[in-house]
Amino acid sequence: MHEICLFFVDSLGVIHLCPLAVKDGTAGVETSAPHRPLVMASSRLKYLSLGVLVFQTTSLVLTMRYSRTLQAEGPRYLASSAVVVAEVMKILACVLLVFKEHSYSVRALNSVLRQEIVHKPIETLKLAIPSGIYTLQNNLLYVALSNLDAATYQVTYQLKILTTALFSVSMLGRRLGVYQWLSLLILMAGVALVQVRYNFLSVYYLAPPWPSESSATPEQEALSAGSQFVGVTAVLVACCSSGFAGVYFEKILKESKQSVWVRNIQLGMFGLVFGLFGMLAYDGERVKESGMFQGYNTITWTVVALQALGGLVIAAVIKYADNILKGFATSLSIILSTLISYFWLQDFDPTGVFFLGAVLVIVATFLYGYEGKPSPNPSRA
Repeated sequence: MHEICLFFVDSLGVIHLCPLAVKDGTAGVETSAPHRPLVMASSRLKYLSLGVLVFQTTSLVLTMRYSRTLQAEGPRYLASSAVVVAEVMKILACVLLVFKEHSYSVRALNSVLRQEIVHKPIETLKLAIPSGIYTLQNNLLYVALSNLDAATYQVTYQLKILTTALFSVSMLGRRLGVYQWLSLLILMAGVALVQVRYNFLSVYYLAPPWPSESSATPEQEALSAGSQFVGVTAVLVACCSSGFAGVYFEKILKESKQSVWVRNIQLGMFGLVFGLFGMLAYDGERVKESGMFQGYNTITWTVVALQALGGLVIAAVIKYADNILKGFATSLSIILSTLISYFWLQDFDPTGVFFLGAVLVIVATFLYGYEGKPSPNPSRA
């Protein structure tokens, strides 16, 4: 049986299929020749989307970690400034996408922006809450990667699946299946094991068995220098904020017919305001002394671009990937982050407990996207 389907993505990034038409056939019959190019193109797009997801997720975490802890050239850039610049990039990208949707007409672009943003202040103000939370989350990610290695951060941040699921149940009335509840329990167990490993190393290095500080290695000093408690707390708060803001944003999208790119422009506008306020409140003196672009270099601009455009790129390509490929991309990202942290950044000391926790998190990611075999005559649409 050959099905033609449409894709839609919920706030968890889970791909759902809506059958449009069914072509009856027997098992073992090949797809007709006219359909072969379409099938082959779809297959190529799936694996291309897999590569993009792995690249964006891994490169953002590693470059952010490198830029915040190991980069030694010049002064460190301001995280609050990077958040502001990322919002500007995001707004410009979304404006260009709206411009493209309206056949590159400046008049149509101006009309859409005035009608959807200026003339609908109540609808626009609804985006202030998730925008403020997203701005907080973006700042927290810099805090987390300033205090945690990339591998531990990657595994712990998967708790956003749990928080998003819980907020979806409470705010949207969504029902989770048995496999999904089981995956959430496995996910919590995996993250707990990773944190047990991390806390053990923290105690070991903060109260080491060597006789004096001079005998500690640079790697040990680097590990004890960062505050693991601050890093873990930042990740947990970011997971909660990500879950709530994502579900809230999904609820708003369902209640209106506005373009998702217009909604992202509204989010970016509030995010820019909140980001500027935060930058002036926490780094105002440093901005006055050396400007908001102090410490910027190629790595910094790479981090900002990945953070600003990464979500838009994923939104554009993820519709071609199914749940298994998405789980595979997450797993590959965790594995690559672990290997690169150990061999290149050299800020990570793997243990058996960590690997066990990471495996449980990977299994939970796959299991959450598993929907089981549908019944022959499903009662729901």
